[in-house]
This record gives sequence, C-alpha cells and structure tokens, in this order.
Amino acid sequence: MLTALEVFTTVVVGVMVGVEFAVPAFSNPMVNALPGDAGLFARTYGAKVGGAVMPFWYFGSLALVGIWAVTGRDRDGTGLVVTAGALLIVSVIMSIALLVPINNRVKTWTTGDRPADWKQQLQRWDRLHYVRVAVILAAFTLLVAALA
Repeated sequence: MLTALEVFTTVVVGVMVGVEFAVPAFSNPMVNALPGDAGLFARTYGAKVGGAVMPFWYFGSLALVGIWAVTGRDRDGTGLVVTAGALLIVSVIMSIALLVPINNRVKTWTTGDRPADWKQQLQRWDRLHYVRVAVILAAFTLLVAALA
C-alpha cells in the first residue's frame, strides 16, 4: 500500500510540475503573441482558472508528501521525502506571498480597466513563477530519487 502511495504522490507532483512548466514555456509565450487585447483576455482567464484549481493541487501534493513521510518514516529515502515536502512548503509560501496577490489583480483586469503597468506586473509574475517551477521541480526530483 505504501508503494502505491509513493507512486501516486510522485505522479501527482510530476504532473503538477509539467503543467506549471508548460505555463511559462509554452502557454504564456503564445498568449503574449496574440494580437490586440486577446493576450490580456487569455491571461485574465488563466488567472481565474489557475487561481481556482492550483491551491487544491499544491496543498493536495503537500498532504500526500506528508502522508508518505509519516507512513514511510522507517524506510530509505525518507529524508529526501521530507526535503521535498519542505520545498513544497516553500512553493506554497511563495505562491501566497508573491504570486497570488498579482494573480488576484490580473483576474479583475479588462481591456478598458487595467493599470498602466499591467505588462510589468505580468512579467514579474512570470519571473516569480519560473522560480516556483524550479522549486517544485527540485521537490519532484527528490521524490523520484526516494523511489529509487
């Protein structure tokens, strides 16, 4: 049963990393290249959808890693799992403190009602998101190593 939890947790975190990596690597560059205000509409929509879904995915991943660490505490690799959990905590703190405030502003923007620095705010979100992706990628890597 523990093996199933380990594999399931690793897959859940791995898919999260893939989705989060796809945002700056593929989605945002395509959206930013759209003509007119289509890119702004897409980013606003993405902020709404991501803002609704991602908290469950991040906290769910953290919970799964916590359960793995506790139930497998006497197995090899537990230190890696605990470290992965600590990195996921860092990613949640980063999200709440840095990315969510920007995301919450982006959700409210319209083509007729956006701040003058809206592009700079999106660029700041993108830069912070790259750091968050690196953090969760490191956590995922540690989970994979713990399975080995």
